Amino acid sequence: MERSWRHEAARDTLVVLLTVTTGVVDAACFLGLGSVFSSVITGNLVLLGVAAGTASATLAVHSGVALAGYSAGVAAGAPLAARRAPADGTWPPSVTVTLSAELAVMSVFCVGWELTGTHPGFTVQLLLVALLAACMGMQGAAVRQLGQMSTTYLTSTLTGIVSALATRTRHEALPRSLGVLTAIITGAVIGSVVVTWAPGWLPAVMLAPLGTVIIVSVAGFEPVREHLSGGRDR
Repeated sequence: MERSWRHEAARDTLVVLLTVTTGVVDAACFLGLGSVFSSVITGNLVLLGVAAGTASATLAVHSGVALAGYSAGVAAGAPLAARRAPADGTWPPSVTVTLSAELAVMSVFCVGWELTGTHPGFTVQLLLVALLAACMGMQGAAVRQLGQMSTTYLTSTLTGIVSALATRTRHEALPRSLGVLTAIITGAVIGSVVVTWAPGWLPAVMLAPLGTVIIVSVAGFEPVREHLSGGRDR
């Protein structure tokens, strides 16, 4: 029982850390790549409607690319994340594999960001938006395998907290829910400061939380270690 509790606490901590990545990525995408979001798909749908209503071709293209990129990320990540055995435990190896694929795509973004001198032109902007949105789609698909939680769309998280408070009912995942809401704001603050004042550091700030989650998941969860080592640790 104690071991299970430790694993759940570790899982929730990693979920919160992943949400920092979401905040950084969304802030960078909005401020540096055409005022669209990489993970807030509801916001992008609204922006697509705004673009239609204001005849803004640029906004329409950017928001459309973000939507397509996110969808492609989910389509690519979902099959990876779904490959789990019945005894995979609190953190299935498939989640780490999917997050590793996300890290690879994000690394491609970082190379492109640096090669453009952190000020990409219109065409490269679209490519970079697509890459970041794909990353968030893959992350969303991975986290779905952990249960009723998310690191990319948090409206339901906030709704759950407020509903529990209003009805005076117990919220089972209150610490994690509060953590992810705090984490996305924190990540957005960090991302906006970096993009504004030190854009060359964006790759490091973006990759660090995700890389940490991958490393800790391998080190901290036995099924992940056994899966990635081919069962040699048994």
